Amino acid sequence: MATVISNERLADGVYHLRVEGNYGGTMGQFYMLRAWGAFPLLSRPLSIHQVNGDGVEFLYHVVGEGTKILAGLEPGASLELEGPFGSGFPAVEGKVALVGGGIGIAPLYYCAQELPGSDIYLGFSREAFRTEAFRPLAAELTVNVGGLVLDSVDFTSYDHIFVCGPHPMLKAAQLKGIAAETAGKRPDVYLSLENRMACGIGACLVCSVSCRDGQRKACADGPVFLAEEVVFHD
Repeated sequence: MATVISNERLADGVYHLRVEGNYGGTMGQFYMLRAWGAFPLLSRPLSIHQVNGDGVEFLYHVVGEGTKILAGLEPGASLELEGPFGSGFPAVEGKVALVGGGIGIAPLYYCAQELPGSDIYLGFSREAFRTEAFRPLAAELTVNVGGLVLDSVDFTSYDHIFVCGPHPMLKAAQLKGIAAETAGKRPDVYLSLENRMACGIGACLVCSVSCRDGQRKACADGPVFLAEEVVFHD
């Protein structure tokens, strides 16, 4: 059990949750959170936004009953955490770009802390949030509201690109990585998939991901995959 330190509303439906406790994890990993009894049935997977001396932080978007309950938690409230789970972003060297779309910026803040001096690209459909927290960690920070943030990224300029965001954005990042090869430099593009999850430990098939070597599980084998491994069906 963990104790809520703060649960701040940042934008419409977007919250920054800080919980107290001796928690850890690596870039791109996640926890399963629960602050209710029998219903909703499943815990909610949230990527690690930041780890610090007080505990662990999450950035989340209210999309259903579980996250709605999380949004109502006050400081001092208790919730259950399980984790950290998953295979996250690798520790890399070279020139790095971090590209996030909407709530997909959540795991990239921890990446920015671990890989200082990265170029950071943050895209939002309507309202930007949490951008100023990224600024001190970035070599350059690009914020795009209402457009396609990937259009700002020159894939041939980087050795590694970490991407997290909605499905169409991930597919586009895969294609841009492939296209960069024809220009003489193909970076290693890593995608953090936001698949629905049930158990978080690979015991079920809810988060199945189609890969070139067969079906894999986002919770246990990911949520981070090399872009070239993933097969997008739409």
